Amino acid sequence: MPAKKKKAVKKKVVKKKAAKKTAVKKTVKKIVKPAAKPVTEIEVGMVTHYYDHISVAVIKVSGKIKVGDMLHIKGTHTDFKQKVDSMQIEHEQITEAKRGDDIGMKVKEPVREHDVVYMA
Repeated sequence: MPAKKKKAVKKKVVKKKAAKKTAVKKTVKKIVKPAAKPVTEIEVGMVTHYYDHISVAVIKVSGKIKVGDMLHIKGTHTDFKQKVDSMQIEHEQITEAKRGDDIGMKVKEPVREHDVVYMA
């Protein structure tokens, strides 16, 4: 009779361990599940420098920017939209900037290096 009791105890322990594994798997699935976020803005540049005394941002362009476009400048402390009134390369007025250009643009709010510029 003592042999039967030992077998019964072993079965209960196995069932408890299996129940714990299932509970852990459910918890992991809830935590890891990614949130869907729609992409509505396209990155067109990044701020590389800011001249605060004249409120001009230097932007490294990674897309196309034209005069009249609406830009969204976003960073850890920055978040505003602005229309492009004018931009310059080496003190020369331009109407369109392409990938790889470093442009100067007057901004209405202070920006910081590494703020991202999006097409709004």
